[in-house]
Amino acid sequence: MSGSRSLAEYVADELAPLGEVTVHRYFGGWALRCHGVQFAIVMDALYFRVDDASRPSYEDAGSTPFTYHAAGRTVVVHAYYSAPAQAVDDRTELCALARVALA
Repeated sequence: MSGSRSLAEYVADELAPLGEVTVHRYFGGWALRCHGVQFAIVMDALYFRVDDASRPSYEDAGSTPFTYHAAGRTVVVHAYYSAPAQAVDDRTELCALARVALA
């Protein structure tokens, strides 16, 4: 699995209204941070950090948790869910999702 740096940089630019969003290497992809808080990762797609309160809205939108394969098994990371497809092209929605992930 490999994260797209160009996607990470695009998202960071789109999220400029939140303040400085920085891009950092994160295992096989990229982490996005704002004010020192990691709130998203880019692996094979964009994933936002979720909690018990925000997770249902992602599930209702058809988003899935981040998964990876290790030691012959699939690991599911319920702390990160894929961004709804339409959000990546909608700065307002992208910023709204990021604000919730940062909260």
